[in-house]
Amino acid sequence: RRWALRSVAVVGARGCTPYGAHTAGSLAAGLAERGWVVVSGAAFGVDGAAHRGALAAGGATVAVLACGVDAAYPRGHTELIGRIVRQGVVVGELPPGEHPTPSRFLLRNRVIAALTRGTVVVEAARRSGALVTARAAQRLGRFTMGVPGPVTSGLSAGVHELLRGEAVLVSDAAEVIELVGDMGELAPEHSGPVLPRDLLDPATRRVLEALPGKGAASLRAVARAAAVPEDEALGRLYELHALGFAERSAGAWRLAHDASGAGNLRRGGA
Repeated sequence: RRWALRSVAVVGARGCTPYGAHTAGSLAAGLAERGWVVVSGAAFGVDGAAHRGALAAGGATVAVLACGVDAAYPRGHTELIGRIVRQGVVVGELPPGEHPTPSRFLLRNRVIAALTRGTVVVEAARRSGALVTARAAQRLGRFTMGVPGPVTSGLSAGVHELLRGEAVLVSDAAEVIELVGDMGELAPEHSGPVLPRDLLDPATRRVLEALPGKGAASLRAVARAAAVPEDEALGRLYELHALGFAERSAGAWRLAHDASGAGNLRRGGA
């Protein structure tokens, strides 16, 4: 019962793509590393990847079966379900000896939704059983989340349909926890790596941006483009030259060929 208070369902397509399997595994591992329990249905595809991701991270995972807990289904996941028994919990509504049927899978999905604080869907076609889980979560007032995929993939269509409704787009475990966790469990701000040009002061960076993407420019042209006096522009250019960002050639200035990341600052996206 305590596990249910800090758990998230990760569900999706059985016939998932490598992208879906990788995403589900990484998401589950990230949740497990942060002390969250991963709940899924032990099916092939996204379910299996989610369970394996949580187990690989040394975390806990819950498999909700559409049959009695004495039967490992699907049989191809016998070993995986055995690992879940040792490191987590296997749950089933049905008594021992009962076998899965199509209707029982649908009923099982509502249990997955009810056990968790929220449901994340990773890859699902428009008629996927994972959407049944998501809609059950919505009816219960739980959080519903989706990981987007390529618009050209039929396995993204169901997820994107959810995202057009009340589901929230998430891309990693931190964003899931920000939504379902306690107050203060916020996802960190995403930022790219700090490049050498990021350490330049604003005026020097403006002069760097004023250098053309191709060819060279006169001191006057650079100063005009950077909106600084020529003597200041000259001092900034010599600074950029010393740092390896700019070169002087025949009285004109240009970007250095090996300037670390300087090309990203070229005007017009060149």
